[in-house]
Amino acid sequence: MADATPATARGVASLVDGVRTSDGAGVRLTRVLGQTLQRRLDPFLMLDVFGSDDPDDYIAGFPDHPHRGFETVTYMLAGRMRHRDSAGNEGLLETGGMQWMTAGRGVIHSEIPQQRDGRMEGFQLWLNLPAADKLCTPWYRDFAADALPRLRTAHGAHAVVLAGDSHGVRGAVTREATAPLILDLRLDPGGHFEQPLPAAHNALLYVIDGAVAIGGRAVAQRRMAVLDNQSDALRIEAADGARVLLVAGRPLREPIAQYGPFVMNSEQQVYQAVQDYRAGRLA
Repeated sequence: MADATPATARGVASLVDGVRTSDGAGVRLTRVLGQTLQRRLDPFLMLDVFGSDDPDDYIAGFPDHPHRGFETVTYMLAGRMRHRDSAGNEGLLETGGMQWMTAGRGVIHSEIPQQRDGRMEGFQLWLNLPAADKLCTPWYRDFAADALPRLRTAHGAHAVVLAGDSHGVRGAVTREATAPLILDLRLDPGGHFEQPLPAAHNALLYVIDGAVAIGGRAVAQRRMAVLDNQSDALRIEAADGARVLLVAGRPLREPIAQYGPFVMNSEQQVYQAVQDYRAGRLA
C-alpha cells in the first residue's frame, strides 16, 4: 500500500495505563482492557499483561477454572506454561508460542507455569464469540514459535502474524465473524509500519518496549493506545526502535453479559452457565 501520512491515518483516541491486579491463584498482572472498555473495543473483552522475574508473582499459575462464550488467546514472550482442559487437550506453551482456545459451550482448564525461576512474560486476550457461536463445540490449538507466520517490510518492520492478514501473510488463525488482526510487531530505529484497517474495526496497540508515534502522538512503553476510527489506514513510527502488540477486529455490536469467566448475551444465559458449571455439565 502507499504510505499513509499522519493526516490521513488513524490517530490515538486515548491512552490507558491499566490496573494492577491478580488472577488465578495469585498471578500478578496488569489489566489494560477490562469491562469499562468492552463496548469501545468490541469484539475484545479483556487484555492482561503479565511479566516478572520473581517466581512469587507467577508460580501458582491458574488452576482449574471454567469459561463459556468466548475465545482466549495466550501469547508468551518468555517462559513456559502448561495447558490442560476438560476436553482432553494438553499443550506446553513456550517462549514465542501462542495458544488459542475457543471455550464455546464450556470448558474447564488450567494454566500452570513449568519453571521455578526466570522470567515469565506475555499476554492473554479475550475475544468475544457471536451469539450464534456462544455454545459451539470447544476448540484448542497451540502453536510453537517457529510455526507462527512472519513478515518483514522494506521500512524496518518485522512482525509475527498471530491472527488475520498483513502484507500478504495470513496469520496462524482467522475468524470470519470478528476478523481479528493480532501482530507482534518490531520496528527498527527510524522504522515505520503501514497497515490497512477498516475504519469500522476497533483497534488497540500496547507498547512492549521502546516508544512509538501514531498520528504524531507519542505512546510510551507499557501503555495501551485506543485508536480512533477516523481512517482505514494505520501508520506506526519508531524513532529509536520499539516492540508493540497490535490488535484489531470487527465489532459484533451485540449485548454483553459477563459474570467472571462466563460471557453471554443476557443475564439468563449467564445464570444458565453458572448452573451448568455447578452441575458439572461443563466437564
